This record gives sequence, structure tokens and C-alpha cells, in this order.
Amino acid sequence: MKSTKSRARWATITVVVSAVAGVALAAAGGDTVTELHGAMPMTAQQAQLDTLGLSADFAKPPRGVDAGLWLTLVPQDNAPTAQRVALGRALYFETALSKDGTVSCATCHDVSRSFTDRRAVSEGVGGQNGKRNAPPTMNAAMLGHQFLDGRSATLEAQAGQPILNPVEMAMPDREAALAKLRQLPQYEPMFREAYGRGINYDDLQRAIAAFERTLMFLDAPFDRFLGGDEKAISAAAARGWDLFNGTARCVSCHPINETHPLGMDNRFHNIGVAARHQNFEKLAKEALTLLGKDASERKLDELAVGTDLSELGRFMVTKNYADIGAFRTLQLRNIGITAPYMHDGSMETLWDTIDHYNKGGEPNRFLDGGIEALALTEADIDDLVAFLFTLTDERFAALNREEQTRQQALATKARPFRDDAMAQRKVLAFEQRVVQSQGGAQ
Repeated sequence: MKSTKSRARWATITVVVSAVAGVALAAAGGDTVTELHGAMPMTAQQAQLDTLGLSADFAKPPRGVDAGLWLTLVPQDNAPTAQRVALGRALYFETALSKDGTVSCATCHDVSRSFTDRRAVSEGVGGQNGKRNAPPTMNAAMLGHQFLDGRSATLEAQAGQPILNPVEMAMPDREAALAKLRQLPQYEPMFREAYGRGINYDDLQRAIAAFERTLMFLDAPFDRFLGGDEKAISAAAARGWDLFNGTARCVSCHPINETHPLGMDNRFHNIGVAARHQNFEKLAKEALTLLGKDASERKLDELAVGTDLSELGRFMVTKNYADIGAFRTLQLRNIGITAPYMHDGSMETLWDTIDHYNKGGEPNRFLDGGIEALALTEADIDDLVAFLFTLTDERFAALNREEQTRQQALATKARPFRDDAMAQRKVLAFEQRVVQSQGGAQ
């Protein structure tokens, strides 16, 4: 039995998810009950997935994706077929793959919550919280690296790690996960139909990846605008697009073109987020000590998800001093409906995000050289945000409007990352460091 406090927490989550995500649960059979961790029930999620019109022609690249580019993203040993996608879909929603039977991929990448969980950080078995914000699985097939620190190169490599992570799904080892699947009679024939052999972990990872490659959402008003329809986006959003490519300098890390349809450079940058509350040098020394004892993929995954070493970002993978605090550039597609933002979910609105960049991030010795104060006006920020909301796929248009209204209301009440003095360069970052240093010496 859950405690009264625990039941209250889940009840609160139910209300928030229904109100914020704007999910029409009745469309999935009238089920308004959420499972543990605030996720929509797995069967209801699958019913909602069926309404999204995903392509069933696996031989063709998804709409909006260059055919040549797509060929480079699909490994030859895992060409998508109906059987492989069906198996991967079943495994994506399979809670039996977690230690306590409450967590699946779809718990943290919930169809009803924009294929993420809309939390600052994700919750796994036993109510444990990790240290990272869950990025959406939408368009994940096109990412150059998986996970925010890029510790996996492919969807296949990524798919099996959360199952074994002690915070997320907490299975003790691969064989334990496979043993649970073997108890469910539907999986043995599904594996054989998909890959010509029985249940095994490599094909489990391949199948989940095959399914995730179908989750492509690249049909936004912005695409019609680029195609010549000037009325597809508002005048404010059009001004935001000009700022994006000009004064705001967003395009430096977020190019949007045929070869970069997600609006990201697939690189890693320290933009001064974790620097607000972390001693990077201390964490780096601790990480090197621990990784010196065990640098396995599984150990790296544990440290990245469950400890403060998470804040080191790409450094945990490369051990390169220049990568301290650096995280993969986030895709901009569907960004309007995937709040909160940043690797730690610390920014609730797109206004917060632009405020952060406008002031030049948080000063730290590892800050990316391209991060500097932008001197954007309030009108500029509003226009940039208007543009970013045009990047949401048309299938989520209603949710996008609701989320824009919600975020605007929050931004009207509070702007915790706004610093006009820093943004307009009335105060310089090095001056703040001097003042802080002097204050600490007194």
C-alpha cells in the first residue's frame, strides 16, 4: 500500500498531466487513470499512438527527410520490417522489463506527454529520481549521438541501457530481463518472425530501435513557410526567424536545413547551466577516480543517471577537459510541447531559455566560446519564442496552442533567468566573478 503522501503525489501528477499535456484521455476509451510515475496507461498510450498516422511504408524515408540521409541512419543489419517494428512497439510499452513491473520505455517517453515525461528529471522504479531530463523519442533516429552526453552512438546501443540502469528500470542483468520476457508467450514467436531466432538481448535492442525510427514528426507550419507559404506563420514568428539567423545567433548551434532538419548541430556545448550550482573541477576529479576503476558502458550509465557526476556531461565519455559541462545540442523540432528544458529540466518555459542565452549563460571557465550576452529586447524575445512554437508538428497543433498559452502565463508571473544588466552588457561576467571572489574572501 502506498502512503498517504505517495498517493497524494500520484494524484497531483494525474491532474498536472491532464491539464498541462491537454491529453484527451477519453479518446483512448475514456480511461482517465494514470499509472505509477504519472504515465498514461500503456494500452491507452498505444491507442493514442494509432491516431498519429505514422507511416507503415518502412521502405521509404519519413516525410521531410532526404532519402540519401535516411539510408545512412538505418543500419544494414536492422532494416525496418513490419515484424521488427511490431516487436519493438510491444517492447517499448512492456513494463515487465522493469524490476517492479511499473516502468517501460513509454513511462519516461509517454505518447500522451510528447514522447517525454514533462518532468524536470525522470522517475524510475521505487519512485527514484534520476539526474537528467528525458529528451523526447520523437525524431531520435536522426540524432548523431544518443543520450544528452552522447554515450551511445546508435538507437540500438541506447535502447538496452535504461533496462539495466538501477534508477530507471533496474533489471540486474540482461538474462534477468530476457527471463521475464520468456514468461510471456507472445514474445518467442515475435522474435522469430522479426529476426529468425529466439529471444535475445541484441534483437531486443534492435527491435526497439526499429520502432523508434517510425516516430518521425517533421511536418510543422515552419516547413510550409520555408516552402513559400508566407502566411503559414505569424508576422512575429517571421521576425523571430530573422533574429534566429541574425542577432540572436541561434543558428550557430541550431542550423535548420535539409541536412540538419532537427535544428541542431549534433555537437556538445557548455552553455552554463549546471555552473549555477556545481564545482566542475571537484566533480571531474571524482569522475576520473571512479572511471579509473570501472569505465564500462554500464558504469558510465549509472554515474550519468544517478549521481551528481551527471553535470559533467560529455566529459564523462571523453575525459577531455574541454568537454566539462558540455551537453548535446537539443533538437528544436516540437520544442514547444516538450518543456521543461535543458539537461536538468531547470527551465520551465521558452522565455526562460531565451533569457538564459540573452544574458550569456552562467559564467564558468568551461563556457563555450560562442555563448555571450545578446542584448535582445523584450520584443525580440517574444518574437523568438513565437518562432520556436512554429516548429511543432501539425499533429500536435492543439497541444502546441495550449502549451504556448500556459508558458506565456508562467512567463508573465516570473522570469527567474532574466538579467537585463548582463544581457545589455551593463555588467560583465568577469566583474561578477571578481565580486563573488572578493565576497568569498571576506
